[in-house]
Amino acid sequence: MIALETIGLEKRFGGIVPTNDVNLRVREGARHALIGPNGAGKTTLINLLTGVLKPSRGQVKLGGADITSLKPHQRVARGISRTFQINQLFGDLSPLESIALVIGEREKLGTEIWRAFGTDEKIVAEAVALAKQFGLADVLNESTSSLPYGKQRQLEIALAIAGKPRVLLLDEPAAGVPETERHEILETVAALPKDVTVLLIEHDMDIVFGFADRISVLVEGKLFVEGEPKEIENDPRVRAVYLGERSDD
Repeated sequence: MIALETIGLEKRFGGIVPTNDVNLRVREGARHALIGPNGAGKTTLINLLTGVLKPSRGQVKLGGADITSLKPHQRVARGISRTFQINQLFGDLSPLESIALVIGEREKLGTEIWRAFGTDEKIVAEAVALAKQFGLADVLNESTSSLPYGKQRQLEIALAIAGKPRVLLLDEPAAGVPETERHEILETVAALPKDVTVLLIEHDMDIVFGFADRISVLVEGKLFVEGEPKEIENDPRVRAVYLGERSDD
């Protein structure tokens, strides 16, 4: 079954076409990576998938349902969650408070979120369990703004999972993370729930080949080639595209 699909997806900014007739299919439960050289259009494509941008043409489908016209928050409610290249966190809250807040929002508690956080043992227990799962047990009650950057990246992934998405878009989860902390991010990504379909946008090939079961290569806004990791790794066309350049757009 196809979890996420684009059909003839296109985005034009005047004469510039960063997304050009993209037909992408991500299977349910997949660990699918989207890679491409500088200026390939990866960020634009992710913004189209999440509703930040409206396409000039084409469709986006989630589980077979057309979500092209839905706003970002409506897509989140349907089951799409994402992380960002630059994290989007509540700096004054602790990891425990942040995760509980997302759980409360997921459960539609509205203005009762903070009361529930203080009294609802299920919410607290789930928040603690998620924090432990993503390597945050030792910083549960610390201010998020004071955490090492690697921990902040792990918290962002934990927050995305707290919403119980059907599809998770990971936008360069290791971006900016010091080398000494990268192994924790790799472990976090590898341990993501198997029932969540993951589309990873990444330029670090160690992460890509250690995680993905399928890879799509985007070049100049178009899908260039797609296949299993070994096929992509040995494809001379892909090596030529990446020769001397592996940065994101």
